[in-house]
Amino acid sequence: MGLLSKKDSKLILDPLADNNPITIQVLGICSALAITAQLKPSIVMAISVVFVLSVGNVVISLMRNIIPSKIRIIVQLIVVATLVIIVDQVLKAFAYSLSKELSVFIGLIITNCIIMGRFEAFALANKPWQSFLDGIGNAAGYGLILIIVGFFRELLGSGTLFGFKVLGDSVEKTGLYAIGYENNGFMVLPPMALIVVGLIIWVQRSRNKELIED
Repeated sequence: MGLLSKKDSKLILDPLADNNPITIQVLGICSALAITAQLKPSIVMAISVVFVLSVGNVVISLMRNIIPSKIRIIVQLIVVATLVIIVDQVLKAFAYSLSKELSVFIGLIITNCIIMGRFEAFALANKPWQSFLDGIGNAAGYGLILIIVGFFRELLGSGTLFGFKVLGDSVEKTGLYAIGYENNGFMVLPPMALIVVGLIIWVQRSRNKELIED
């Protein structure tokens, strides 16, 4: 990444792998369970969090020297709530059906501990550019896991991706269904999201032994 220093690059790349907010820090699990039954809402949630966290980090960083310590949490909540309202209104204007599908989970971005954690741990102590990169990196790491989980849950649970049948027709028995394949209905249930995340954690720690806790 020629435009970025090595330190800046780490702010983006580390959360994608060895410091992922979901698989390493175990944050933001609720939305991973709730909205990953299909790929499309997983992607929309990921994009929403990228916007909220990156912009929110910059705003908090710009205000870091004028926010009284005693009310910093309140200020952070106001910032994230404002950004979430913007996301919610944009979705209602341009993707109303998807907005209805995501329902309260867009609003719950306000309480996403990844966002509040980065505000508190990074944005309050760093300059706007580094805070922006940190927001992009952590939100992208979060979104990557949502997309992976959403991909496998929709594919194996419904035989579709983005609503399109990719494994064949389960009624007319075409494609894989012609040789006896059946959708795994358990995949579309919330507990399966936790199991898929657990498998991702297992694979990640199998590849990097340093991530295994003593």
